[in-house]
Amino acid sequence: MAILKAKEGFFKKLKHFFISKPIDDDLYEELEELLISSDMGVELSVEIIEELESRKYKNSQDVYDALEEILISKLESVENNLLHIEKNKLNIIFVIGVNGVGKTTSIGKIANQLKNEGYKLVLGAADTFRAAAIDQLNEWANRVNCKMISHNKGTDPAAVVYDTISYATKENVDIAIIDTAGRLQNKKNLMEELRKISSIIEEKAKDANKETLLVIDATTGQNGLNQAKIFNEITKIDGIILTKYDGTAKGGIIFPIISELKKPIKYIGVGEGINDLKPFCAKSFVKEIFEK
Repeated sequence: MAILKAKEGFFKKLKHFFISKPIDDDLYEELEELLISSDMGVELSVEIIEELESRKYKNSQDVYDALEEILISKLESVENNLLHIEKNKLNIIFVIGVNGVGKTTSIGKIANQLKNEGYKLVLGAADTFRAAAIDQLNEWANRVNCKMISHNKGTDPAAVVYDTISYATKENVDIAIIDTAGRLQNKKNLMEELRKISSIIEEKAKDANKETLLVIDATTGQNGLNQAKIFNEITKIDGIILTKYDGTAKGGIIFPIISELKKPIKYIGVGEGINDLKPFCAKSFVKEIFEK
């Protein structure tokens, strides 16, 4: 998969950490500090160290190999099917996340992938709070060459969703990807918006296949995890898009996202290019870390 590129920081430190080190309390203490400093979080880091210590290894290579095995198991603890796209029915993908995390860009990149796979798409610009979000999504629709449904800034987002689903139903569209607002400053308003959107779906496309993806900026570390926890309280999240992963030297945030939220990561963003949003595979991801 080769998604990590030549990343310095946490992964490089991990590769060289075990060289010529005796297995003692100091090693495990240093490893715990390294895991915590990588954004892996205290609870998960302690859990990993306790599991390693309980195995009573005699040499550092065994610890290194065991750590790879444990990290894979942590990421594979939640079942992950990339997207639940079903043939011969409407598939609706909601994308949520706070401003600046790369939400609209992620929609454009996913739309490009699905269009290249032969699906007929429509984009719905239901983040009507910002005119810039509508304009940006329109640019992606033009780039991908698919239809976009939009209203003016300030319009009720549910009205955009209604019209998007109406168009998708009439034109036998395979997939509707809807950009929704993510204003955590007022959770009550956001919950009301999502409730209205859900009722529109039930009314207009009760049998549609529905999936909600949350976008998190990897460079925000634990703050991104906290955002995810709040969204998870507000609405049912089916998976995570982790953006800007190439911009963080820590990288461990990917582990508590899965272990604490119990939600799979569907895509990981590793660059600005249109093809730099990669489908996530836990085993490939961890093995690439340990091959560096």
